[in-house]
Amino acid sequence: MKLIDLSSLLRNNAPNDPPAQRPTIVYSDHVAGRDNMLSFYPSATAADLPDGLGWAFEGVFLGTHSGTHLDAPWHYHPTMNGGERAWTIDEIPLEWCFSRGVKLDFSDKGDGYRIMAADVEAKLQEIGHTLQPLDIVLIQSGAAPFANSEEYMVKGCGMSREATNYLTERGVRITGTDAWSWDRPLPLVTEEFARTHDKNIIWEGHFAGIDRGYCHMEKVTNLDLLPATGFKVACFPIKIEGASAGWVRPVAILED
Repeated sequence: MKLIDLSSLLRNNAPNDPPAQRPTIVYSDHVAGRDNMLSFYPSATAADLPDGLGWAFEGVFLGTHSGTHLDAPWHYHPTMNGGERAWTIDEIPLEWCFSRGVKLDFSDKGDGYRIMAADVEAKLQEIGHTLQPLDIVLIQSGAAPFANSEEYMVKGCGMSREATNYLTERGVRITGTDAWSWDRPLPLVTEEFARTHDKNIIWEGHFAGIDRGYCHMEKVTNLDLLPATGFKVACFPIKIEGASAGWVRPVAILED
């Protein structure tokens, strides 16, 4: 069995998020941790600790959409499935989060390309796969080479509402992308909307969750290491009460 880590590294002030959303990590080394540790042992001194050092620890300040994360239907809209209250991340069924994986490689489509249902259907035919309920579909967008730079937000293709519904109509409930967003790059869509005023392109892949509840992972990595099929994905999110997303460390599992 081979395990492939699909998560991005959570980094202090990472450049692949907008400045207002970048994580802050405060590191306390073994010297700083000594005083903290001794506060739990009032009768001890530094001489009582190995080399006079204590524990290391960190403070992490981040949003629920920092790093590799799983978006819940609540992120997209208050309702799903024709009016049902949308689920938050702590309500996502565990059965959704461990299943067969399918990789669709659209990395040759170019930045800002709008993936439609016909694109998905053609790619599935190309790899010889028929979607099954609870398949976890991962989109290789072309953004991955820029994941550690500010260019990341304008790189890669993205899923349309139509293409997303193509997946969820066939029982897919969790998807993922190696781009910053499941949709096309936000700055590019913003420019297009300013020209066309077509409201249908605004956050359309996300808004597909209004039609049918589903989750997607964003900022996934290492999709280039995966075959198109023949693997499983585990992607259990952190349970945050009432939250629109939760951090996740997805892993692809390949059988030898």
